[in-house]
Amino acid sequence: MSDIAALKSEKQELIDKMLEMQKQFIDYEHKHGVSGKDYWASTEGLLADYRQEYLDMANRVVDIAHEIVGSVR
Repeated sequence: MSDIAALKSEKQELIDKMLEMQKQFIDYEHKHGVSGKDYWASTEGLLADYRQEYLDMANRVVDIAHEIVGSVR
């Protein structure tokens, strides 16, 4: 597999995981509700690391996209 193909594969895996996380968040929100405090300061359950993990993946997707086309952020 070429470097570009590996990057594209990694990018797609991250996007798929992000979409699954969004689905889980929406399901959680519909069942339990989510306050701003829960979203920003939760230390347990689904929301504990959600924001940071999602942000890290989103940033990696952007970095990969730049690597694929040879541009810089």
